[in-house]
Amino acid sequence: MDDDAVEAGREALSRGAWPAARLQFERALEVTATAEAYEGLSWAAWWLEDVSACLDAREQAYRRYRQADDVRGAARMALWLSDDHNEFHGAEAVSVGWFNRAARLLGDLDCPERGWLTVFEAHAALGRHDTTRARELAVQAGEVGRRHREVDLEMFSLATEGLALVADGAIGQGMRCLDEASAAALGGEYENLAPAAWTCCQLMSACEELRDYERGAQWCRLVEEFSRRMEARFVIGVCRAHYAVVLGWHGKLAEAESELLGAQEDLTAKRPYWRAEAVVRLGELRRRQGRTVEADALFNEVSWHPLAKRGLAELSLDRGDDPAAVRAVLDRVLRQIPAGSVNRAWPLELLVRAETALGELDAAAAHLQEFCAIAAAVETRPMRAAARYLEGLHAAALGDHDRARACCEDAVELYDGLAPFEADPAREALGRVPRQTMLTARQVAVLRLVADGLGNRDIAERLVISEHTVHRHVANIYARLGCSTRAAAVSRATHLGLMA
Repeated sequence: MDDDAVEAGREALSRGAWPAARLQFERALEVTATAEAYEGLSWAAWWLEDVSACLDAREQAYRRYRQADDVRGAARMALWLSDDHNEFHGAEAVSVGWFNRAARLLGDLDCPERGWLTVFEAHAALGRHDTTRARELAVQAGEVGRRHREVDLEMFSLATEGLALVADGAIGQGMRCLDEASAAALGGEYENLAPAAWTCCQLMSACEELRDYERGAQWCRLVEEFSRRMEARFVIGVCRAHYAVVLGWHGKLAEAESELLGAQEDLTAKRPYWRAEAVVRLGELRRRQGRTVEADALFNEVSWHPLAKRGLAELSLDRGDDPAAVRAVLDRVLRQIPAGSVNRAWPLELLVRAETALGELDAAAAHLQEFCAIAAAVETRPMRAAARYLEGLHAAALGDHDRARACCEDAVELYDGLAPFEADPAREALGRVPRQTMLTARQVAVLRLVADGLGNRDIAERLVISEHTVHRHVANIYARLGCSTRAAAVSRATHLGLMA
């Protein structure tokens, strides 16, 4: 009877039926208090966010595995207890104690538990920005998964390797790893659904870091559907928080707000780390909406979160408070991230703004060069747009108005149709640049096609830009040359020698 109930409980866990799984494991425990039944009960309680029941069941399973001299079972429970104490209570010392206990129990055993221990070590290395060590450990863990035919271990390790590759600048290779691991997770290949959820979160976090919102949008709904099938509030909440970022970038602020408020409700205080994922993104939305007091309060509520540090710095720069203080904070952040890491992008971006505001243009130029190198490696439109916007701000501060205008126009064009909110600062910067009679290279290219008799639609197809963008370029050409017709603009530009 107890074996049948345990098996039924495992089957219920595999399809995300958490209350049914809990009932089956409790029935098994009424007959015989086995380690297997306690382990299954711990997972049902974990998904249902019954923290005390989860920890109690894990410890009961650990003790029974030790009594039976089942080293692997005991180590497995120690490993998950380590994760639980960190996730639910933020008790780092307790977490480390259980982790070390698992490591000592396993010794040199070649088993899946050793692989999970190794991939958790890889994540710790990522937290220290030691991407070389993280990749080594993730590859080792993946090999253990393959040897033992543990697909969830293999794929979760692949996702971890992908994060390390992305941080190192191997963007394409890293994102392919994350895409594959997420496909396996959503395709039902993971035996343990917790790492499946974590894999999807890793993918979405990478999309945010790279500002790859087109890729993020493709995955977001699939991940959300998967989360709802599992009926796991905390997973649904995290997915909604990520999806809200995609909506916000596309200018759908009301929809983003609805998702974030729902995410806050889904992410209960029982998982403070995960709840912070919604709080900090709601703070960013409030900043975008101009509700700075609320944004400040939300960022300070989870001030330990990296995105909160970023949000507070952006708020300060937006208000023009104290760029020197912002610079000092960003300098400390950068010192903790190795040179060449993609993770340096956001502090570099804000540092360029702060140093430009302070008139420290040589320092800003050095940091701008590094940011542009990262943007070139990442290659997403928002990153390239951000680079051009920063170049425009720097050029304007140097008095190079032609370059400033060209850079800001490029930034607006790159943001066009993708990120309307982010395009606004570039438009404002463009409006502050004194008008010159000189045309940008793109405007000259447009005017040459005008001279050839092409209409806006044909020009758009030839230059692979939107017809709206062509219309804007033509209007700007008229304004710069003081003309009101296409023929007059061509004549005036030719006379000035701009068409040569």
